[in-house]
Amino acid sequence: LIWKMNLMIIDTILIVFISICTALLSEGLTWLLVYRTDKYQRLKGDVDRQSKKLERQKEQVSDVSRNRKKIERQEEKLKSQNRDLSLVKMKSMLAIGFTFTALMGMFNSIFDGRVVAKLPFVPLSWFQGLSHRNLLGNDYTDCSFIFLYILCTMSIRQNIQKMLGLAPSRAASKLGGGMFGQPMQSR
Repeated sequence: LIWKMNLMIIDTILIVFISICTALLSEGLTWLLVYRTDKYQRLKGDVDRQSKKLERQKEQVSDVSRNRKKIERQEEKLKSQNRDLSLVKMKSMLAIGFTFTALMGMFNSIFDGRVVAKLPFVPLSWFQGLSHRNLLGNDYTDCSFIFLYILCTMSIRQNIQKMLGLAPSRAASKLGGGMFGQPMQSR
């Protein structure tokens, strides 16, 4: 029992390490394929300028009816620029997707059928297929590799992007919405 717990801790640490390495690799590939290109730099600058301009206009609203149309045009322009920025990033996302699909196959074969962590809760039924993937038994607090890896990668990659200054600005994210952004709300 103790050696099983030690093995689980070692597996968990290994998965966190794998997650950090793959997040760094994906950000490195993204930098190589996207972030250092002139087109991306130009679009990012345009989005940042447009979002700041739009924020200033929203703060200085005096004539509501005339400025509403102007603000809506600015929001549409920002939305379009964010869409262009997302399309530039899409090429790299496809390359990273293919790379990590191959890596996932390798890691799944290494950790196949091994409990790598013990969850402090029973996941919702529609997450159990992922959290208990390829594990024997009915103890749904047992955690599979894929579930822990996905959770770690989602949180670690976001933090790495912030540390490296590659995350989108808050203003652009809030106002633009990206390619699959929220629809503009009528005021």
